[in-house]
Amino acid sequence: MTDLPIPQRIHRTDDHLIISWSESHEGSYPVRALRLECRCAACRDEMSGAPLLNPDNVPQDVRPLTVSLVGSYAIKIGWSDGHDTGIYTYELLRSLCPCGTCRV
Repeated sequence: MTDLPIPQRIHRTDDHLIISWSESHEGSYPVRALRLECRCAACRDEMSGAPLLNPDNVPQDVRPLTVSLVGSYAIKIGWSDGHDTGIYTYELLRSLCPCGTCRV
């Protein structure tokens, strides 16, 4: 099993979720993009993984209202559009990191 980095600090703003990872890496995630990446059964087909969420139904100004830990592997975000059933694993978050180092 690979040792995945874990968040040391999570800071939310209206338009970004900023995660400081254990290996001195920081990712600044645009919150609407994170909302569209939700992997819950209402947002993704459980068998194929195909998106079910219509991006037009997510407000442009959606923002995180709450961020909480799920065990030692994920976070759960309560969104301003009322959605709160998805979890974001640390592995998923690292794969979505928009920084220049991770996107190369």
